Amino acid sequence: MIRFVQAAIFVFIITTGFSAHAANGVRRVTVLNYPGCIELSNDATRVVLGHHAGGRVLNYEWSGENALYLDPAEANWEPGAEPGSIPISAGRFDIGPEYLIPNRPILWSGPWTAEVIGARAARLTSPADEATGVRLIREFRLDEESSHLECKQIIQNHSKETKRWSHWSRTFAKHGGVAIVPLTPSLSRFPRGYIMYEERGLINFLPEDPNIEKTGDFLIIKGPGAYPKLGFDSNAGWFAYHMPNDRLFVKRFATYPDRAYGELASITISIWYPKSNVIPACELEPIGPRNEIRPGESVSFTEDWWLFPYLFPKPPDQLNLKALESVVKSQIGAVPSRE
Repeated sequence: MIRFVQAAIFVFIITTGFSAHAANGVRRVTVLNYPGCIELSNDATRVVLGHHAGGRVLNYEWSGENALYLDPAEANWEPGAEPGSIPISAGRFDIGPEYLIPNRPILWSGPWTAEVIGARAARLTSPADEATGVRLIREFRLDEESSHLECKQIIQNHSKETKRWSHWSRTFAKHGGVAIVPLTPSLSRFPRGYIMYEERGLINFLPEDPNIEKTGDFLIIKGPGAYPKLGFDSNAGWFAYHMPNDRLFVKRFATYPDRAYGELASITISIWYPKSNVIPACELEPIGPRNEIRPGESVSFTEDWWLFPYLFPKPPDQLNLKALESVVKSQIGAVPSRE
């Protein structure tokens, strides 16, 4: 307990010592009960980064509306709180593989440090974690004009042995939207373009669900299915989440067809879409390839986020996918080149 109190005091000293005029588009704000969060902003977009309980994006707003689900119960956080004492929601990041990595409460919900590194840019850094042998560093940069947010996670091996962890994003967007995943059939191993994780560890590679529809080279998730966790091996390098408030949330990231992925089904994307009475969020999960991280070395993985206006169709199955793809590609540009 003393260790976490000391860490919280250290974070508070860093927070209060910051000059509000150190960089353009940066200031310190309070969100819920989290003081001294770093806000990155331009004329239309606002990003708030939290470091008190894990290193996360608490707010990702375009024109004043948060696209992320931030659990109100996080208002119960207090300085020195033990990791795991409150829910961890909103713009979460993690490392995997999911079923192989040990528990890591220090990385997931412990106190991190926060620093400004430039105009509309900040870095969040975790403590060194003995369970996984790594320290995590997350760097965020907001574009001067658009909603483009660059999210870079660095995995730094501080142990004496090689680690094989991978990037795992676990962003909670608000419930009620439609997820659109472009497929790459020539590279896929899945007959229906996706798999469904069911009970007792079963992975269904021939799922059928009325809320999940394949249209051309796209998978449309119109709402929660029979089971919430879906996996995709798409190498398109982007997917979108279309929200009823006429916002389109797009993630872009590199994929690596010639590298191994560590998840059980070797997936590049997961969508976890539970019923709203479980949690009012849809989890959007780009997954990185497995890394060989030698002692003292680091690896990184970058996601690029956008939010922009796009009329929500009623009913959702009236979505014009070709038009949406054209708009998305005009906004986000080329997918990053693969290493």
